[in-house]
Amino acid sequence: MTQTVAPVSQVAIAKQPGPNKGIGLALSGGGYRAMLFHLGAFIRLFELGLLKDIDRISSVSGASITSAKVALEWKRLKTRDDFFEHVVVPIRRLARWPIDIPCVAAGLLTPWTVSECIAGALRAFLFGNASIRQIPTRPQFIFDATNVETGTLWRITRDYMADWKVGRIESAYVRLAEAVAASAAFPPFLSPYVLGVRPADFKTVYRECKDRRLLSDIALTDGGVYDNLGLETIWKSYRNVLVSDASAALQSDPRPARNWLSHSGRVIGIAYGQAASLRKRQLIASYKAPDGDTNKRRGAYWGIGSDIKNYHFGDALEAQHERTEKLAKLGTQLRPFRFFSKELDERLINWGYAICDTAVRKHFGQRNNPTAKFPYPGGV
Repeated sequence: MTQTVAPVSQVAIAKQPGPNKGIGLALSGGGYRAMLFHLGAFIRLFELGLLKDIDRISSVSGASITSAKVALEWKRLKTRDDFFEHVVVPIRRLARWPIDIPCVAAGLLTPWTVSECIAGALRAFLFGNASIRQIPTRPQFIFDATNVETGTLWRITRDYMADWKVGRIESAYVRLAEAVAASAAFPPFLSPYVLGVRPADFKTVYRECKDRRLLSDIALTDGGVYDNLGLETIWKSYRNVLVSDASAALQSDPRPARNWLSHSGRVIGIAYGQAASLRKRQLIASYKAPDGDTNKRRGAYWGIGSDIKNYHFGDALEAQHERTEKLAKLGTQLRPFRFFSKELDERLINWGYAICDTAVRKHFGQRNNPTAKFPYPGGV
């Protein structure tokens, strides 16, 4: 029999009046663009020695691909060469292959759903049959999805899965590829990912759960639908907040398409952009809040659409805004950019590396400060 308790949010308030002193890293969505941009940021955080100090890493959508690979290989990451061998090279190999369109086709022509095909491709390229139980306990990796049934965040971690409107499942067996596929189930074509669970799987059912049908076969979609920065589980819990944002500002379109498919895509983009903008404003305001304010946070934000000159950091790597703007406008698909251009992949990685380096050293600081050098020749 399941136990009824107060929702997670109320329990947290009762036990912990405010965020703790740890460090959290939030990684936004954005398909392969996000996957590669965040990969560059991860490389620099590893070089700085900051990655090992982070307590929690929260990711959505394409960012979850990179974050999950880092998690799976965590114990093997002793040197920079290790990081390239076990994380960078496999992810770049995936970036050479399209998985969204073939999986959509397979979902239409086979008994499998599109999201199941995505999970299968991720197993083949990166994760094998690895269970989420194989990733480390620290840092805590959270793969965020959106519960379509409740409209709230569904968190998938090594030790539990939870939605504060439904309940909490502990020590569940979930393949890492399935967790990532749920986080990256971008609507409408890649969504939903149906998580096969039963009421008996829930150790705790919350008071908000009035309908027991919510405890079975949960329909999940892209975590970015709820929180495209992956920020909520970081900002609420930690005083030190780092955010890597691969989402780009929505571009004006004086002649928006009127066919239902393209028009739906435009509307989804507007919804994503507005939600992310609100969270970004909350984040920046928390950085600027006075000491003693309960909303005060310390940290650094870097975005794919940022202009590196605006950081006014004399030691920043060279990155012309005209070139980085073009990277920010690349699509968010799960397929290669522009006829399999490896140059674009390397520029995205270099850009994530450069802007992370500048933001962290300018606003957060780090006692270990090795010289920054682009991972690949050619810069951004």
